[in-house]
Amino acid sequence: MIRVAIAVAILVTATAAHADVEKYAIIVGHNTGAADEQQLRYAETDAQRFAELLGEIGGVRDENQVVLRGKSADQVRRALIATNERIRTAQRAGHDAILLVYYSGHGDADALHLGDSRFELRELEALVRGSSAAIRILIIDACRSGAVTRVKGGTPAPPIALTSVGELPGEGVIVLTASTAGEDAQESDQLGGSFFTHHLLSSLRGAADADNDQIVTVAEAFGYTREQTILSSSRTLAGTQHPTFHYDLRGRNEVALADLGSDKTRGRLTVPDGASFLVMRREVGGAVVGEIATGQKHRTLSLRPGVYGVRGRGRDALLEGTITVEANRVAVVDPDKLTRTTYARLVRKGHGDILDHVSGPFVGPLVQTAVIDGASPCFGAVLGWSWVRSDVAISPRIAGCRGGFANRTVDATTDALAFDVRVAKAWDLRGITLDLGITVGGELLQERFETRGVAPTRTTAAGHLDAGGGASVSLGGRTYAAAEVAAQSHFFSVEAQSGSTEWVARFAVRGLLVIGAWL
Repeated sequence: MIRVAIAVAILVTATAAHADVEKYAIIVGHNTGAADEQQLRYAETDAQRFAELLGEIGGVRDENQVVLRGKSADQVRRALIATNERIRTAQRAGHDAILLVYYSGHGDADALHLGDSRFELRELEALVRGSSAAIRILIIDACRSGAVTRVKGGTPAPPIALTSVGELPGEGVIVLTASTAGEDAQESDQLGGSFFTHHLLSSLRGAADADNDQIVTVAEAFGYTREQTILSSSRTLAGTQHPTFHYDLRGRNEVALADLGSDKTRGRLTVPDGASFLVMRREVGGAVVGEIATGQKHRTLSLRPGVYGVRGRGRDALLEGTITVEANRVAVVDPDKLTRTTYARLVRKGHGDILDHVSGPFVGPLVQTAVIDGASPCFGAVLGWSWVRSDVAISPRIAGCRGGFANRTVDATTDALAFDVRVAKAWDLRGITLDLGITVGGELLQERFETRGVAPTRTTAAGHLDAGGGASVSLGGRTYAAAEVAAQSHFFSVEAQSGSTEWVARFAVRGLLVIGAWL
């Protein structure tokens, strides 16, 4: 099932025929759909955020804005009719008008689902078409998710479709949709709202101001929102959603959606490149108010004065901290003043909403005390891969080493090739990580004897069980160095003097030093 958001949001055109333009907004959100549809979490929240932004930088006066959250279809209908009448009255007095309408909630191909009431799409379209406002914009957001995304509705249904978009008056019409007809839009628990609306709000705060003129146009906002929605949704199980755009402003110049420079009571926040930044109210973990992706040319958001949390996700680590935004000033985020958490530590902290695992290869030398009586220590190398989750790290690896011994009659070498898996629990301290782990595996032990020109070999299969501890430190970027020492128990068969074979246990100590990287 689906989440719909229908919004009409603009300021003025550069060549408006009337100097006096009034902006009107109908903002609707409903978390509840039909009886068989799953309760939504963010439809009403998205509506409230959209309404607040229109009041802040969209030029909509409080008395011209109607916010309906959790209301019935009849209440929405009456609000639309009343607003259209206000627009007609204002135009008779010589005022031009712009209509803004936003709906967020359940729906299907025929109607919006507002609790146990339905609002037919044909009727909605007729009310929008019938408005005498100079410009009308529709933004349609269809939303779905599961663990991270929430499915809007319990049973499959046809996608929402504005069947008469082609019949809308040809002048002053803009239609934005969060996805194509065959896709569901999605909402994110981490963002606390839909991907599409989240990126639309970020674009209006300034992320889409590509030419840095403090004006965000429809084309700028949609271009940014479409690109970021595709990127965000491509990482979800529900799949990629592709916003669409219908734009017809015959004889009119580009339409501005947000004016970022006229209100001197607001401040601006600039973030550095090299990381994607989320900006949250009050402190890290608060409501997300905006996002700027890596590589975006314009990296400044327009915000109310106050304290904000910032979270930057770079290639090597997560950056977190707070910054104060003051009125009519630019606050610049300094990455050197943010707390830097490497991704392995981040995973161990249990931040599954950001990253639930990390993995990568490691390699390095090892030394192991002799397993075979009389042999010298075994020197070699280890190669492996580590998967780190919040509770444990699992490391399969291959290790090989060579030792030997000699006397008057025998010169011998001992080779060992082992495959094992280590499971460890780690604790992050300041500047260092300590762990305790258990390793289990199997190996091949080969002895090669050289005596009187003859070099027979003997190969023995063995198993081993280790227990030990380790320590690791970051080397910068995504690389680290780690050391491990473990006590080993080796089990293998030997030939007794009587000619029979018997199983024996041998004890050894193994130490290794590796360099690793998180990919």
